[in-house]
Amino acid sequence: MSAPTTGREIHLASRPDGWPTPENFRLVEAPVPTPGPGQVLVRNTLMSVDPYMRGRMNDVKSYVPPFRLDAPLDGGALGEVLTSNAEGIDPGDTVLHGLGWREYAVVDAASARVVDPELAPVSAYLGVLGMTGLTAYAGLLAVARMQPGETVFVSAAAGAVGSLVGQIAKLRGAGRVIGSAGSPAKVDRLLGLGFDAAFDYHDGPVRESLKAAAPNGIDVYFDNVGGDHLEAAIGALRTHGRAAICGMIAQYNDAEPPAAPRNLALVIGKRLTLQGFLVGDHAGLRDEFLGEMAGWLRSGEIRYDETVVDGLDNAPAAFLGLLRGENLGKMLVRL
Repeated sequence: MSAPTTGREIHLASRPDGWPTPENFRLVEAPVPTPGPGQVLVRNTLMSVDPYMRGRMNDVKSYVPPFRLDAPLDGGALGEVLTSNAEGIDPGDTVLHGLGWREYAVVDAASARVVDPELAPVSAYLGVLGMTGLTAYAGLLAVARMQPGETVFVSAAAGAVGSLVGQIAKLRGAGRVIGSAGSPAKVDRLLGLGFDAAFDYHDGPVRESLKAAAPNGIDVYFDNVGGDHLEAAIGALRTHGRAAICGMIAQYNDAEPPAAPRNLALVIGKRLTLQGFLVGDHAGLRDEFLGEMAGWLRSGEIRYDETVVDGLDNAPAAFLGLLRGENLGKMLVRL
C-alpha cells in the first residue's frame, strides 16, 4: 500500500459549555506527515473514547493538557504500521498508541507498543488488557487496598472499568460486591458477571438502594461517578473504610459546583481514606497485572463487554453516547 497523503481527523471545533454537542466537533481532511527517524506511520483500525476526555475539552489546568481548538483530539488507538523508521517495529505490526481520533497517525516509536493479535483480540489492548484493566486492578488493590472478606461497592459498574473492578474483587476474595448501573439490563448483566447485588440508580435515592444491598455497610468504594454516589458511599463506609476515586462522571458536564457530598464530615469520625488516583502512577504494576489478567482471561474467570461504533465520523456520537451511559463495557470506534 502506498503511503497516504491525506486522511480524515476529528478536531475540537469549540469548547463545550455543559454537555458537549455534535457542533463541538469537526471532521477535517488533513495532510498526513512523513514519518521521521524513530517514527512509524500507522493506519488506525480501532480507537477508544473515555470519560476523562470530557475534562480535556475545557481550557483549565489539570493533570493532562487540554485539547487544542482546531486540532485533532487524541486518545488510545490501535492500528497497522504502514511505514517504519524505528528498530523493533516492522510494517504490518499492530501497535497500541495514543493518537486516536484520526485515520492515520505518525507516532514516535517510544510511544508505541507492538501487541500480539494471537494472544487476545486486539480490542482487548484498549480495554481489559490495557489502561482500562490496569485502572481497575490498581485502584482496587493498590489504592483501596481491598482485603479478602470485605464488602465492595462499585459505581458505574457496567462500564469498562467498573465491570472489571467487581470481577477482580470477587476473584481476590471479597465477601460481597455491589454495583450500581443505569438500566435494568445493566443490572442483570452485573449479576451475570458475579456481582452479589446490583441496583439501578434511577429507582430511588442511591443511599437507600445501597443500604438495602449492604445493610451492614461497606469497606471499599470504587468511585466512577461522584455526586450522590460518593455521598451514599461515605454514609455506608465502615470505620477505616477506603474509597478509590477514579472518576466523577456525574459532574463532568455540570456548569455549577456539585451539591454533594454533603456528609463529608463523616470522614473524620469514621477515619475514612478517600484517595484519588491516576493509572499512570501505577505503571510498576503492569507486569503483575498482565500476568494475572491473562490467566483470568484464559480460564474464563474474567469476562468483558464492548460496545463498538463504526466509522470515524461517528466518533463524536460514540463519545456523547458514552457520557449518556449508552455503552455496555468498553466504548470503541472501529475505523
